[in-house]
Amino acid sequence: MQDLRDKCRVLSLVSSVVLVGIVGIYGLLKPISNGCIMTYMYPTYIPISPPEGVPLGKYGLYLYHEGWKKIDFKEHLKKLNGVPVLYIPGNGGSYKQVRSLAAESDRAFQGGPLERAYYQDAILTSGGGNVMDGAVLRMPSQYSSRLDWFAVDLEGEHSAMDGRILEEHAEYVVHSVHRILDQYKESRDALVRDGATSSRILPKTVILVGHSMGGFVARAAVVHPHLRKSAVETILTLSTPHQSPPLALQPSFGHYFSCVNREWRKGYEAKLSPAGYLISEPALSRVVVVSITGGFNDYQVRSQIESLEGIVPPSHGFMISSTSMKNVWLSMEHQAILWCNQLVVQVSHTILSLLDPATRQPFPESHRRLAIFTRMLKSGLEQSFHLQKPTQSPMTPGQFPTKDETGTLGSQLQNLPSCPINAQWRNDGLEKDLYIETRTVTVLAMDGRRRWLDIQKLGAEGRNHFILVTNLAPCYGVRLHLWPEKGKSESDFPPGRKVQEVTAKMAHIPSGPAPRQIEPGSQTEQAPPSGVFLLGPEDMLGFRFITISVAPRPSVSGRPPPPASMAVGQFFNPNEGHREFSPATMFLSYYSQKDLLLEEDHPLLYNMSFGISLGLLPIEMTLRTVGCGIKDAGLPIEEAGDTENSGLCKLRCFPPVALVWDAGIGPHVIPNVYSESIIVDSSPALWSSTQSSERTTLLLLVDPHCSYKTSIDVSFTMATSRFLLLYNPKIIAFSFAVIFFALMHQSHALELDVPIPSLLTALQSNLRMPLPAFLLTVVPIAISLLISLLMDGSIPSPGFIIVSIICYFIANGVVIILMSSSQVLFYLTAFLLVFINTRWRHWQGSHCLAVFHRIIYVSSGLLSVKVVRFVWANPSLTMALVGCALACLVHPALGLFVLVGSHAFCCHSALFSSLGASFRRQTWRSQYEEYSRQPSHAYGPESDGKNTENLPMEYNSSSPDSARSFANTQLDLFRHCHGLLMLHLLAALMFVPSLAASWQRIGRGQIFPRFLDSMLCVGVILHGICSSKPESRLFTSALSSIFGHELRMHHTYLLAGYYTFLSGLALAPYRVFYAMAALGGLCFLFTVLRCREKADAYTTRRKHSHRH
Repeated sequence: MQDLRDKCRVLSLVSSVVLVGIVGIYGLLKPISNGCIMTYMYPTYIPISPPEGVPLGKYGLYLYHEGWKKIDFKEHLKKLNGVPVLYIPGNGGSYKQVRSLAAESDRAFQGGPLERAYYQDAILTSGGGNVMDGAVLRMPSQYSSRLDWFAVDLEGEHSAMDGRILEEHAEYVVHSVHRILDQYKESRDALVRDGATSSRILPKTVILVGHSMGGFVARAAVVHPHLRKSAVETILTLSTPHQSPPLALQPSFGHYFSCVNREWRKGYEAKLSPAGYLISEPALSRVVVVSITGGFNDYQVRSQIESLEGIVPPSHGFMISSTSMKNVWLSMEHQAILWCNQLVVQVSHTILSLLDPATRQPFPESHRRLAIFTRMLKSGLEQSFHLQKPTQSPMTPGQFPTKDETGTLGSQLQNLPSCPINAQWRNDGLEKDLYIETRTVTVLAMDGRRRWLDIQKLGAEGRNHFILVTNLAPCYGVRLHLWPEKGKSESDFPPGRKVQEVTAKMAHIPSGPAPRQIEPGSQTEQAPPSGVFLLGPEDMLGFRFITISVAPRPSVSGRPPPPASMAVGQFFNPNEGHREFSPATMFLSYYSQKDLLLEEDHPLLYNMSFGISLGLLPIEMTLRTVGCGIKDAGLPIEEAGDTENSGLCKLRCFPPVALVWDAGIGPHVIPNVYSESIIVDSSPALWSSTQSSERTTLLLLVDPHCSYKTSIDVSFTMATSRFLLLYNPKIIAFSFAVIFFALMHQSHALELDVPIPSLLTALQSNLRMPLPAFLLTVVPIAISLLISLLMDGSIPSPGFIIVSIICYFIANGVVIILMSSSQVLFYLTAFLLVFINTRWRHWQGSHCLAVFHRIIYVSSGLLSVKVVRFVWANPSLTMALVGCALACLVHPALGLFVLVGSHAFCCHSALFSSLGASFRRQTWRSQYEEYSRQPSHAYGPESDGKNTENLPMEYNSSSPDSARSFANTQLDLFRHCHGLLMLHLLAALMFVPSLAASWQRIGRGQIFPRFLDSMLCVGVILHGICSSKPESRLFTSALSSIFGHELRMHHTYLLAGYYTFLSGLALAPYRVFYAMAALGGLCFLFTVLRCREKADAYTTRRKHSHRH
């Protein structure tokens, strides 16, 4: 019964894994619509030759020129006078990818800065939270210099697959930076030699822009010991992994990442004397790094590993997603981030804004450059909705204050700028003021009126927040003021009680498509909002009124302009529009949609909080308008009809907008939300995740005049795709842990002198609940929690535990599928060879095979050669020597594949021998039964046995079960070698990407493998060779006793499995090689000790025999 339950458990697990794999891969392969606009250019690439006397290398350096006319390369190089920017391509990338950024930079320089919009800007704050000086944030009115874009040609090498390639790229980037700076000096000297006068200021720094692995190469070049001081001070990365490699499979690759990140952490540490005095500034104190991610559509590099947290302090860099980037608001694929015009234009203007008009070079102050990056890339939504701290609620309801204890007016808004003079209209041009008596105010046209709202009256009963959404441009279309009391003009109040303009608190949001208009002058659909304005109780402290002033607009051809302008404001209580979705509710929504009805006069801002991050469980949300007061307006039934299909509600209600954000990820704005897949680019349920980071907040901006029906359900396809995308490193490492635990089960059976179970049987036993599964999963997770508590003082979220257990069971399913497939292949091959061997005995007397016999006879003569005899007699030693030589001199993967081939041959030989013995035993048994049935040959126990001479030899032997014993022994050997085969096959597959990258470099110069990779693979090979035979007392020696207990093989496999499990929790699967190499070292050590003990025992016996 237990065996049946185990098989059912395995069958259901494998079925689930296959379903998850198919659905997840289907979701990842679906085409993606990103909304990007293509960038066009006329590229020309000018090669930069190395200095005289320096040979040409395999890499190259190019200067980009935009234009369709042919130019003279030498003359163009003489005219270099811009700011150098070096583009570094990523994995398999080309230097020609620079064309989009370079072309748009040239257009941006010619066209000038972007038109100023007076929305709220993101402001860089110091450590104490004070806003920096406004002079630091002042943007240029005209760019002072153009950008000279250079690009390195790295031959399209796959730098994401091999650490040695990455190191070579970093060295060449250092050389290219020096060559670019020297080129400007050579160009100026060439002009002077030609008799021209030059007052150029030679650049001292180069701005680095890297895509994918090119961004990490840029950071590696900055900490390279050969780089000139202050040669690089600004780095911009696009979809670059900073925390760890995207394919963390090669040990040296992960080690190189760790070394570079460690150097960066040291670079921001100041050197202090023993007395605590500052000796020197940090080495990287002037280096600024900004990381731009592609969002959730970037499947190749996840935003979690693109973060700069723990590497670059917030005072010198930040990460921003393209979904929350100003004027972009899009998620894009890994390669689309290079040509997406919305992003490329914004990046081009950002880099040009870094230039000092006085020196025409980048600002030397790091905080000034970072402030410009912040203002140009970040949106004001984060500060408008108080999203800087993940644990802080966007809106906290409470008692509505009017004055503080000292009677001063709201101090939160004193630093807000006012609208400029050229963007203001005269107050006396405003028509009659309107006094709003309801808590909701609506503007349907630019009517030139000022609307007064009483804060104390309308903000009573807990409605102490005010929000306004509009498509009117701040300052040019609408202005907002806070008044201490009612007055005619701002000059009527003393300085201590002045009117505060708060227009600058309006944050920009992307608007949807423009409203349709049937004919000129007719009514259009409501315009989508492009700005949102939010005031909390602390902002309105001490003020009595808020005014909304709408700019006047002249009539067109004697008729009023079409009402395409809109603004809707409301005083609201955040608790009224708050809805919690627990994890159970989200899971149940997969089976039945969760409907939510928003009645008319609902809060304009509806706050939805999801207990599980939408980065793990994306949702499908449908928002349908079910009413807008039309039926109560006295319209005919045929004209009111179905409000959803008639379109009348679209004339009354503005299109809804969704604002989504997660901890560590900026806000993602979705305009015109009617039917959308909502997902955030976060990585929840990690070892470093806290409970507060597991939630996603979704704000709906919906028209309070209309009623809506909202349907929410979890998308299984997107959830499966996200799960595989986020946690595939964990599943890879857990697969090794599963095999280690299965080998532990086999070793324990060997030590108990019972038949070795197959891998499938061992896995079935390890999956039994509760005890085996509890020990193998909960114990390492508990160790990780203890480590986190001791190091950080915090405990990961419950989602971390649940996801880890799910990944472990998926890894079991993956290993079962691989193991079953290989086992079926071995059995088919063995059955085929047994069949051929049986037929071969019948064909041995055939004359047709005489030639074949002769070939075998001649080939057997090779066994007389000493080398061949040595190899034949010592296969394990030969395999070890060949594998170690390949791992150290050619590539580690080749050495591991030699080991895998040795295991495969051992498995095949053992299984072939076992099946052959079983087949012969069945044949002998049938012959014996047929022989016994003959009366003339019958004999009993009392017979003398003289008639048994014609029986098969095995039945005449003293051991009747010798064939069965031999078959069982060979079957145990097969099962043991099969476990080692699966372990080392996965190890070899982890080096396949590095092998492919090295194969690409054949003919470009031979390099030896990294020492770390070679040594670890040698350890793996030693483990495979020394433990190739099932021995129950491999670790038996004088050194194997620890604290009075003998060290057993299954103990080492258990510890290796736990270490591998912890490596998977840390998303570092390459660390499994440390466990396998340690096992190999132990096996080799104890093998040598056992051989020495045998030699000593043999010598002792020889001496004892000579004495007698």
